[in-house]
Parts: sequence; structure tokens; C-alpha cells
Amino acid sequence: MAASIKAGIVGGAGYAGGELLRLLLLHPNVELAFVQSRSQAGKPVYAAHPDLLGETELAFCADAAIPVDVLFLCAGHGEAAKFLAENEVPTETKIIDLSQDFRWHEGTSGDTVDASGRSFVYGLPELQREQIQQAQYIANPGCFATGIQLALLPLAKQSLLTSDVHVSGITGSTGAGQSLSATSHFSWRTENVSTYKVMEHQHLREIKRSLLYLQPEGQSDIHFIPYRGPFARGIFITAYLQSGLSLEEAQALYKSYYGGHPFTIISDQNPDLKQVVNTNKCVLYLQKHGSMLVITSLIDNLLKGAAGQAVQNMNLVFGLEETTGLKLKATAF
Repeated sequence: MAASIKAGIVGGAGYAGGELLRLLLLHPNVELAFVQSRSQAGKPVYAAHPDLLGETELAFCADAAIPVDVLFLCAGHGEAAKFLAENEVPTETKIIDLSQDFRWHEGTSGDTVDASGRSFVYGLPELQREQIQQAQYIANPGCFATGIQLALLPLAKQSLLTSDVHVSGITGSTGAGQSLSATSHFSWRTENVSTYKVMEHQHLREIKRSLLYLQPEGQSDIHFIPYRGPFARGIFITAYLQSGLSLEEAQALYKSYYGGHPFTIISDQNPDLKQVVNTNKCVLYLQKHGSMLVITSLIDNLLKGAAGQAVQNMNLVFGLEETTGLKLKATAF
């Protein structure tokens, strides 16, 4: 029987926490020790996540029951750093943070991010799988950051990001978190589309840092327009730039780069969002129009963009097959 990994979740009541719960409960190598949530303390986890009714009798606890082998931080931005400052976590416990608290450090362009006296490795397996395998602390990438980076990494690896990159991306309402706001209310969001954080989305910082890591001699400007979509989950990204590559050369480049990465797939047909929703996949589709290379990138914002990628990182850290517990079927229809 495979060794059991004792896991705990801090901040388990939100969307990412719920997806992480679902994945860990069904993971063959994981024993879920506790799920912390101050707002839901004492309630069964299925009270916040009705899809887990019948799957577990676990209840939310008010405080983290450390020690565990791996600690997932699903608290809001700023709360992860606060938790680590206020709680003693054993040095042998692996930490995977799903917030943006440890994704970058000003002035740093290498592999790791220094924060709170710990060195956090940026957890994008398609960028630095080997570093993740040796890591003690991991900063899980953002959802838009994941989709955009996977669209551009093969070009950066070959120093082919030599012109401005224009990106548009639309995300589902779960990307805004579970707290209610004017733009997440059903009556506002349904049958509606709007832009937000135009050209200044916070994920641009980690995207530029990763691309600079692969292509240190120069950096293209990235012009990003994010959209709110009238659907619950998924991210659909379109990036385009001037490129001298033919379509066949670009496809060969992308297939070579992602050949050893099980979750990033190059499609020969124009994909749709339902192909990736409820999976840990990223589907990429390439087109060439004149001198412009167009890259479509699709992910589920709660899985490859959050909880699924966190479990993928856990698998790598503990020496498991990367796809363990993540062979999920898309909703499709």
C-alpha cells in the first residue's frame, strides 16, 4: 500500500478550498487531517460545499491542527502571510500557498521568492518541475498567470518573444472568490460582460518574472485585457504577437516543449471552454494569420488555475506520479 500523506487545509470554506477538499478526499495517497475555517468552525464541510455530502463527515475546525506533512493555505490574499507569522509551523512541514502572498519578491528574477524567512519556489510545473520536486515551500501561481504563461513559455525558452504580446482573457465568476460583490451577483453577471484591471492586472507581475527567467536578455511588453464572463468557471485566453515562425514550426516548438508535461495539450482543432472545465488540463491551440501567431489557452480557473495545480505540486514534492488524483473528466456538455 502506498504511503499516506497527512494533509491540512487552512481556509477551506471558499471555492478553491472546496475544490482542494474534493481532490484530497479522493486522492489515493492522502489522509486529510483537518480543514480550518473560522467562519464555518464546527459545521460539517458539506454545509459549505454541498457537493461533498456523502463523501465525508469531516467538520471545519477553528484552528489548524498542525503538525501535518503538507499544509495548504487557501486563505485570502494577505491572510497566508499573516497565518505564518502568527502560527508555528514545523520546519519539516511542506507548505503550498494558493494566495499571491509569496509569488514574487521585488528585485528577484530567479527561481525562488523570499518571504517570511522562507524560500518559496514558484509552483508552475511546466516552468520548473525539478525545482518543485526539491522544494519545501511552494507559491502556487495565479489562474490568469497560469493560462498566459503556458501560452508563452515555449517562445520565451527560445528567446522568440521579440515583439509586443497582446492578450485578452475572460474568466468565470468563481475567479472573484466566494464573497459577494456587485460584479459577482447573479443578476449583474448573467448575460453580461465587462472588463476590469485593464493593463494592470496583478498577475502580470508573476508572468513577466517567469518570462524574464526564461528569456533574460530582453522582455516584450504584455498588454492584457481581462474580462468578466457570464459563466461560473473556466478561463479562455487569446494571445497574439508578430512571429517569423510558420504554423508548422510553432506547433513543433510547442509540442516539443510540452512533450513531457501531461496536463498541457496542443490541440489541432479549435477548442472550447467545456473541454477543460472540471479538469487539470491546459489546452493550447495555435493559428497563423499573416505575420501574427495566435495562441488560444484554456484552463479551469479552480483546478489548473488553483487547487488542481496545488495537488499537482504536492505530487511532485512527495515523489508521486504527477497525475495522481487528477485524472478528471471534463464536463463537456
